[in-house]
Amino acid sequence: MKLSVIISTYNAEEWLHKVLLGYAIQTEDNFEIIVADDGSTSKTKDVIDSLRDKFRHPIQHVWQEDKGFRKCKILNKAIVNSKTDYLLFTDGDCIPRKDFVAKHLKHREKGFFLSGGYFKLPLDISKAISDDVIQNQQCFSISWLKTNGFTPNFKSTKLVRNSFFAAFMNWLTPTKRSWNGHNSSGYKSDILAINGFNELLEYGGEDREMGERLFNNGLLSKQIRYSAICVHLDHARNYVNEEKIKYNLEVRKYNSKNKVTWIETGIQKG
Repeated sequence: MKLSVIISTYNAEEWLHKVLLGYAIQTEDNFEIIVADDGSTSKTKDVIDSLRDKFRHPIQHVWQEDKGFRKCKILNKAIVNSKTDYLLFTDGDCIPRKDFVAKHLKHREKGFFLSGGYFKLPLDISKAISDDVIQNQQCFSISWLKTNGFTPNFKSTKLVRNSFFAAFMNWLTPTKRSWNGHNSSGYKSDILAINGFNELLEYGGEDREMGERLFNNGLLSKQIRYSAICVHLDHARNYVNEEKIKYNLEVRKYNSKNKVTWIETGIQKG
């Protein structure tokens, strides 16, 4: 296998079905799927089981008990269970365009991680995306989105499928080359070298914190937000906690000031 796709999820069966279907029709099929499940009910397993036969390699379902927001912990478990040397991280609410995996493989490079983004959709259009719409890639079509009530804006340029335009926009965009949990990839060895995700952190920059430690450890980043495209499905965020976000920011400031790379609350404890 060329790559492991690690998809985080929590009790979002409708969205996960759409996302997995997006990976089932990729132009590159020699990869594994690992669903990093932060304590969902058996309904999530039912969704995974219903789509298993659409993939070249078996889907891994890595699950942990529901004890609140513990995304970093389940991602670390998924990393340990991955069978390849290159890992692509995304979320269970981001449908990939059919060339998504191929683009990450094309742009991977030793000494770098890849920094991607997403194109955010409102809830009504998120709901309107059917299996056929994903199969036909209409959810990446500006004309289809307009037909369903979306008003195009500058961010719609992400959906322009032209490699020269994408390369130019990747170079032009002022967006920081950060590790974004919905669309980033890197070598497993680089992630293990900094001990993975910090399990002390909850929602709010927890993904970027790991990326910042990768930078501290000498890695660089390449921008691919206009090349590797996924659409983000809307949903509520009941897990947002301002105190936890403030704590995460303090940890990130400390790491930046002290050039922290290894943390003791990652994959290996202590």
